Amino acid sequence: MPSPRVALMGMILESNRYARPATQADFDSLTWLSGDELLAEARSEAPTLAKEFAAFVRAMDATGDWTPVPLLLAACHPYGPVEESVFNAYTSEILDGLNEPVDAVYLCHHGAMVATHLDDPDGEIAAMVRNKVGPDVPIVQTLDLHANLSDTMTESVNLICGYRTNPHVDMLERGEEAAFSLRRILAGLATPCIAHVKLPLTPASITLLTASGPYGELIDFGQKRQAELAGSVLNVSIFGNFIFSDVPENGISIVITARHDRSVAQKLADEIATMAWQMRTRFVKSLTSIDDAVAMANSLHRNPVIFSDAGDNPGGGGSGRTTELLAALLEAGAENVLYGSFFDEELAHAAHRAGVGGSITACFNRSAGTEAWEHWDTPLSVEATVIALHSGDVTGRLGLLAGRRLKLGPSALIAIGGIKVVIISDRTQTADPVLFEMFGLDIGAAHTVVVKSRGHFRAGFLPWFAPDQVYEIDTQGLTAPVLERWPMTRVPRPSFPLDADTTWP
Repeated sequence: MPSPRVALMGMILESNRYARPATQADFDSLTWLSGDELLAEARSEAPTLAKEFAAFVRAMDATGDWTPVPLLLAACHPYGPVEESVFNAYTSEILDGLNEPVDAVYLCHHGAMVATHLDDPDGEIAAMVRNKVGPDVPIVQTLDLHANLSDTMTESVNLICGYRTNPHVDMLERGEEAAFSLRRILAGLATPCIAHVKLPLTPASITLLTASGPYGELIDFGQKRQAELAGSVLNVSIFGNFIFSDVPENGISIVITARHDRSVAQKLADEIATMAWQMRTRFVKSLTSIDDAVAMANSLHRNPVIFSDAGDNPGGGGSGRTTELLAALLEAGAENVLYGSFFDEELAHAAHRAGVGGSITACFNRSAGTEAWEHWDTPLSVEATVIALHSGDVTGRLGLLAGRRLKLGPSALIAIGGIKVVIISDRTQTADPVLFEMFGLDIGAAHTVVVKSRGHFRAGFLPWFAPDQVYEIDTQGLTAPVLERWPMTRVPRPSFPLDADTTWP
C-alpha cells in the first residue's frame, strides 16, 4: 500500500472517582494538540506529550512512506471523571477529522478514564471510531498497564499494546511496537484478533510492581509464552486495573492478540488468567505506619531510605497537598530530610517574592481553591527560609519522565528546620530526581527522602535506593491503598481482595 493515511488521536486521563472532575482547562494546561502542531511536537527533541505517541510517529517515519493525519491528542494529569462537555468536544473533533477516508488509526489512551456521564469513555471512543471508519480499517491502540479494559474496547480495535513495566519505563517501546505491528497488518502479514479474559481480582496499584512480585511474574510468563508462540501471537498484555476509577470494568484483564487465529489467543488468555487467579492472595501488601516512618527517620544508624507518601500520589489523582507526614516529621525534629513535591502555587509565589535567603511564614494550603480535596489537605503554617528558586521548566532525567519536558511552573526549595521541601506550581508526582536536582540538591547526601509518588519514583531514584531501602507509608489522601476504607459502588462484587471468599470461574 503506497503511503497509507494513518489517523493519529488519543485521550489520556487516569480518573480517580473521588477527585474533582477534569475540565477543559486541565487538558489545555498539559496537552490539547492537533494538526501540524501535534505532529511537530511528536517529532521534537524533548516532546511534552505522551512518549508512546511520539515513538509511534517516529517509528512510522523510520519504516517507510506514510501520510500522518494528526487529528487530536488530549491529555491531562490524573483527576476525577472528565466533564461531559470536554469528552464531547474531543469526540466531535476526531469524528469530524475522520470524514476523510484513512487506511488505519492509532489510538493513544491511558485506559482508566471515567466521564461524568460514562463509566467506560475509553471503550466508547474506540467504538465511535470503529463505527466511523468501518470494519476493514485497522485500529491499533496503546494503553497504560493500569487500564480498565472493557469488551467494548477489545471488540472495537485490532491490536492493543499495553505497558509491561511498573514503574513505567517502556512507553517508547510500546509506541514502536504498535507502529511495527501496524506495518505488518497493512502489508497483509497479520489479520489480528483479540481474546480478553477479565478476573474478579482488583488489587491496589501498590501491589502491581513488575520488577518482582506476582504481577511481574505474570508479565514475564506472558512474554515467555508469546516468544514460544511468536508465529501465531502478536501481543500479550496484562492489565492490572486502576481500582480508584471504581467502574464495572475494574479487574485484572488478560488481552491476547493473535496474528490470525482467535482460538490461539483465547487458549493463552485462559492459561494466564488461571495462573493469575492461583496467586491472588499475593496481591495484598502491608504498609509502614507514620509512627514507624518517623522513628526510622530519626534513626541515625541505618542506610538512607526513601519514603512514598502513598496516600497522596498526584500520579493517581492525589492532590499533592496533604501535610500529614510532613507535620509528623517536623514535630519529631527530623534532620537531613528532602521532601518533594508539594503542589502549592500560592506558596511558590510567596517564596519567589521573598527571594533566596528570605524568611517566610510558609502557609501550606492557605487556599483550598477548587480542588475539592479539603478533607485531607490540612493547612500547616511554619517558619521557613527560601533556599533556591526555579522556573520549573526542566526535562526529566530517569524513569517515567526521562526525556520528557516538564513545565512545573514557579518552583521553590524551602528549609523548615532539618527538612528541605520542594514546592511546585503544577501538580506532578515526584517520579524523577530532576525535581530535587533542579535546585542543586545532592540526593545521595540525604538521610531520608520523601516523595509524593506511589511507585514510579522507584525507577527515577534507583541509583540511590535499592528496593530494600524503599518504604510505602500509610498516609491519608485520595490514593490511600487500603481499599476497605473506600466506598466502592461500581466495582464488580464479589472481587478479591475486597471480598475474601470470591471464587472464579
